[in-house]
Amino acid sequence: MKKHVWFILLISGILLTTSYYGTVLAKGGKDREYYETRGDIVWEVPTDSKVIALTFDDGPDPTYTPQIAQLLKQYNAKATFFVVGSRVNKFPEIARQLSKDQHELANHTYSHPDMRKISSAKLKEEIIKTQEAIFQSTGVNPELFRPPGGYYSESVVDIARQAGELVIMWSWHQDTRDWSDPGVKKIVNKVLNNARNGDIVLFHDYGGNRKQTIQALKQILPQLQKRGYQFVTVSELMKRYGKTKKVGKGD
Repeated sequence: MKKHVWFILLISGILLTTSYYGTVLAKGGKDREYYETRGDIVWEVPTDSKVIALTFDDGPDPTYTPQIAQLLKQYNAKATFFVVGSRVNKFPEIARQLSKDQHELANHTYSHPDMRKISSAKLKEEIIKTQEAIFQSTGVNPELFRPPGGYYSESVVDIARQAGELVIMWSWHQDTRDWSDPGVKKIVNKVLNNARNGDIVLFHDYGGNRKQTIQALKQILPQLQKRGYQFVTVSELMKRYGKTKKVGKGD
């Protein structure tokens, strides 16, 4: 009997965790296929071309973001930075430099709230405030939105769309979990052992000590380049190879 109860609790925990990180379930019971078919959320862009999109969440950070940007420059790599609006306002010069270097800045909310607890009105405010922060520092309006924790729902999709942004996740086989400091080798192996054309890879440039991320990139970038991969922004990946629809305000 105890084993049976333990098993139920374990499965329940897995489902809750899976739902929060968006890997299988979404709030309201809609699965990934539902959103992909509608073109509401992008996880990756399957293609025969050897392209891959590197993404970095939670910054900008004055210590780690410039180091990451320097590494990317060495390999002529363009990336997408899903920035937190309050940090853009705190470090506008870093956001400005990323934009000058032709990286893409995308929306990751203003304060990185718990998406399970935030109201629709508050989420809309978070997205708009981040749009304003990015525009004020770079003169560019972001077109992509990644919800903190990877939590998505029809409400999240609708609010992002109203703001003119498309929800972007990441390839499930390319979640490096670098935020948990798993070790450089695990980060490197996760990316290199699973690399596929059109992948969207998840890294972080803030949220703790990102030295492991930087050390891992020093191995990942040259190895993928040797395999013939080109590093592009998420928008470029979709523009050149995707079939996703253009999102406009009020759609």
